[in-house]
Amino acid sequence: MGMSYQKFYTGFLNANKNKQHYACHSHYFWPDCTRDAMLEYWDDSAKYVDEKWGYFFETLVPELQQRISDILNTHAPEQIVFAPNTHELLYRIMSCIDVSTPYKVVSTDSEFHSFHRQASRLQEQGAIELITVPTKPYSTFSSRFIAAIAENDPELVFFSHVFFNSGYVVDDVDAIVNSITNDNTLVVVDGYHGFMAKPTDLANIAHRAFYLSGSYKYAQAGEGACFAHVPIGCNLRPMYTGWFAEFGELDKPRIDGKKEGVPYSLDGMRFAGATMDFTALYRLRAVLRMFEQNNISVETVNDYVMDMQRIFLDKLAAYDHPLLNARHLAVTDAQKRGHFLTFELDNADVTKKCALALKAHHILTDFRGNRLRFGFGLYHTPDYIDLAALSDIT
Repeated sequence: MGMSYQKFYTGFLNANKNKQHYACHSHYFWPDCTRDAMLEYWDDSAKYVDEKWGYFFETLVPELQQRISDILNTHAPEQIVFAPNTHELLYRIMSCIDVSTPYKVVSTDSEFHSFHRQASRLQEQGAIELITVPTKPYSTFSSRFIAAIAENDPELVFFSHVFFNSGYVVDDVDAIVNSITNDNTLVVVDGYHGFMAKPTDLANIAHRAFYLSGSYKYAQAGEGACFAHVPIGCNLRPMYTGWFAEFGELDKPRIDGKKEGVPYSLDGMRFAGATMDFTALYRLRAVLRMFEQNNISVETVNDYVMDMQRIFLDKLAAYDHPLLNARHLAVTDAQKRGHFLTFELDNADVTKKCALALKAHHILTDFRGNRLRFGFGLYHTPDYIDLAALSDIT
């Protein structure tokens, strides 16, 4: 297996001795460097006090923008904007749409709550018409989704790169985005289960699509550091806006020499909000620096994790468990799978019972409805994976 990465995670591993943690897709263990980053944030806050905002936006933010842009190959670091969560960024994007009449939204039946709950509430209120495309069967998803977009000509298209409830990877994101012929349609790709997990190249759609993600999962820096890539050249003026959106050079439309309208930053910062705790951004910077210093690329992470999945499935096969077996995998093709295995069981009650039985044996997973998920990360090793408890779980 080559290099062992457990040395980077001693704090979380020591705090969870005798437990097997398979919920990286939900809450990835933080590397030890994030603890030092939190102390660094405190020290800098004490040093700069009221001047810390300028310091953050002159040093921390540009570095993170560049690192994220490099990872996603956008060639536009200035188009990265940060917020405490993706819901805030999503709602800011949606606030650009004219709401004088209900507008159409095309999405899927497998989006995370930050979108699904908000869209359902807006539909309930009559503010939007939500067209929901089933993700199954996966083999025809993209063609069906593209057809639904063409048929409905929506104001907003929203879909995930990797679906949170199955792990299925949409490998033709470019084709979906580039199929949208109406330039006024806003396109948002939820990249939370892809960023820092699956190699991602946005070069061909950086001018067209918003991309949302954050550090809570595979970027390993915890909650509070989310971001959006804003399409290059975007001049939308979000209704939901905050004072950070005035940082940098501003658009200042003038009539007869007088300023007209609320000014916005000329780059991705036009989608910024207001005061937030930058601790999480310090943690994210520390993790990305650690990756660079140790030559850990997204490709390296992906190869390692997919190896761990194969080892897990090989060990699992030896038990021929009635529930946890390859026959119940939501995504059987490893090439189409993100960094977690999803087992589809008979119903929610069976799934919950299985998850609780695993937890009683210190095997930590998570479940949603009838889907039980096992996530894998850099802190897993072949020896870490011990499924002997399955002999006692039915």
